[in-house]
Amino acid sequence: MTDTTTARLNDVDIDAVGALVQSVQTDPAAASTTWAARVQWNRGFASEAKVRSFSPIPSDEPAALGGDDSAPNPVEQLLAALGNCLAVGYAANATVAGIELRDLRVELKGELDLQVFLGLADGHAGFDSVVAIVTIDSDASRDELEALHAKVSGSSPVGHTIAHAVPLDLVLA
Repeated sequence: MTDTTTARLNDVDIDAVGALVQSVQTDPAAASTTWAARVQWNRGFASEAKVRSFSPIPSDEPAALGGDDSAPNPVEQLLAALGNCLAVGYAANATVAGIELRDLRVELKGELDLQVFLGLADGHAGFDSVVAIVTIDSDASRDELEALHAKVSGSSPVGHTIAHAVPLDLVLA
C-alpha cells in the first residue's frame, strides 16, 4: 500500500510549496511568470473577466454610479484582490514558519474621489489611500505574528503593484 498522505499545515501542502521554492532556487528563470485575464463588456456598466478555465467573474457599478448593482465594481475587486493576495501570503509564510492559523481576516477600505473619473477634474483617478487591517487567531507569539506580518507586507505581489508605480500600456487594437 502506498502512503499518499501529504504534510499539511493550515491546509497548505508543505511539500508542494517546498518543491516550488526548490525549483526557483535551482532555476531562477522559473520565477518569471505571466498572468492574464480577458474582459468582455456585456451591457451598461456590466462586464465579466475570464481567467484561465474558471467561471467568469462579473463586474458592475452600484446604482448610484449608474449601474445595475449586479456585481462588485472594479475598485471593490481590486480591494478583494489585495485581500486575497495577503491571505495567500499569510497562509504560505505561516506554514513555512510552522505557525498554525485558526482564523485570518483582512478588512480593506479605500478612499476614492470620483471627480476625475466623472471628468470634473484633472489628476489622480485612483485610490487616495488603502487600509488593510489583518486579524490573526493563532497560538503564535506577538513577535512571531509581527515577523509574519512584516514578511507578508514585504512580499505581496498585489500589494507591491498597488503601492508602487507600474508601467501600464493601454493599447487600442
